[in-house]
Amino acid sequence: MFSGKRLWITAWSMIMLVLHFGLARSSPAGQLLAGAARVNITPAKSIKMAGYGSRKEGFKGVHDSLFARAIVVDDGQTRGAIVAVDVVMIPPKMLQNVAPRLEREAGIKPDLLLLMAIHTHGGPALPYPDDHPRQSRPDTEYKAPEPAQLAYVSTLEDKIVAMTKQAAAALQPAQVGYGEGRANVNMNRRAERAEGGYWLGLNPDGPSDKTVAVVKFTTLQGEPIAILFNYGVHGTVLGSKNYLITGDLPGVASQFVEKKYGDRFPVLFTSGAAGDQSPLYDVEVFDNFIGSLGSLAHILGREVYRVAENEIIPDHGARVYGAQKTVSCPGKKLVGGFSHAPEGPRYEDTDPVEIRLSVLAVNHIIFAGVSGEVFCRIALRLKEESPYRYTMMLTHCNGRCGYIPDDDAYDKPSYEIQASRFKKGCAENAIVNGILELITW
Repeated sequence: MFSGKRLWITAWSMIMLVLHFGLARSSPAGQLLAGAARVNITPAKSIKMAGYGSRKEGFKGVHDSLFARAIVVDDGQTRGAIVAVDVVMIPPKMLQNVAPRLEREAGIKPDLLLLMAIHTHGGPALPYPDDHPRQSRPDTEYKAPEPAQLAYVSTLEDKIVAMTKQAAAALQPAQVGYGEGRANVNMNRRAERAEGGYWLGLNPDGPSDKTVAVVKFTTLQGEPIAILFNYGVHGTVLGSKNYLITGDLPGVASQFVEKKYGDRFPVLFTSGAAGDQSPLYDVEVFDNFIGSLGSLAHILGREVYRVAENEIIPDHGARVYGAQKTVSCPGKKLVGGFSHAPEGPRYEDTDPVEIRLSVLAVNHIIFAGVSGEVFCRIALRLKEESPYRYTMMLTHCNGRCGYIPDDDAYDKPSYEIQASRFKKGCAENAIVNGILELITW
């Protein structure tokens, strides 16, 4: 799968890319602008938590606060935004409500908005009336939302809009750069069982990407405006028995870096392809889960800080581009519940399932959004085949559609395979080819 660059761009297409993209950025009239903001979104009242169906009560305290963070970019003609929210997922109706408001109030067109969840399993549930969670998770029990939950969702939408407007109001001449590091805080979680088959666990021999991608926005004088980092890991260190609000590993790592800089600007975590990636250890393995969370967040945050201070390569120019599309794949659903039987689980066909693909490019840096929990190999393939070296996949972006396994993973029907709404043979190619088409402008 990864034997070499895919020769999908013709010589003529490459010439046109250089003329259209490279020369546009060389124009002396162009100047990249960037602004950023952050807002606390910790619920004021106890409401039900998301991430685990076994939780039946509201949260009982706060381990660490939750935030939403935004970066707005502008090249004088095009304005885009990256918004990261400390929740488990972005309901489609949230995107439908927020995107038109940001277009009207902040000048950000829907095709240039990346609204994503960091995928913490320690945040509040975000129900909407008639928004059935089984649309993305077949193992989730449906209960009508309570008034306090609906009130929180409405407040959260207002905070996201106000914060992003604040970031847009703070636009200033900027420069951007990209760097990479490595953090060993994730591991493939599709583990072989002693009794046979595969299920949730830790698999050190499974595919796993340890890359920490870091994008740094600064003023022309070099003062930081915002940092964004991308890493593939579930926010599940504290586990299903935790009733404390937390950003878990993604959120605590963001706060670690922010504190290193004196909380002067926001640091956005964006979830990479973590559909099959767990934290290196969690409460299910170690009893001292609070200590585990701090240790892993320290390791990841420290590497983000190191890269931001020492490894950033400037990416000169002033070019913002965005595009989105939906792709559709044959659907399936589990019949008879999860199974470890040798003959495997049973499925039946369903209506096709849509995946929203989003691209926001800032100069040569490509933020590729996918509206589901993507397996690691798909993101690795995208990076291998992308014509841009600075390409990262941002998952849980602009909606939700559940687990998206790579084709080879279906041969080992773990929890994610059985819960996935996608039949084998479509989603991997649809995502990679679809994103490559979006970045061929």
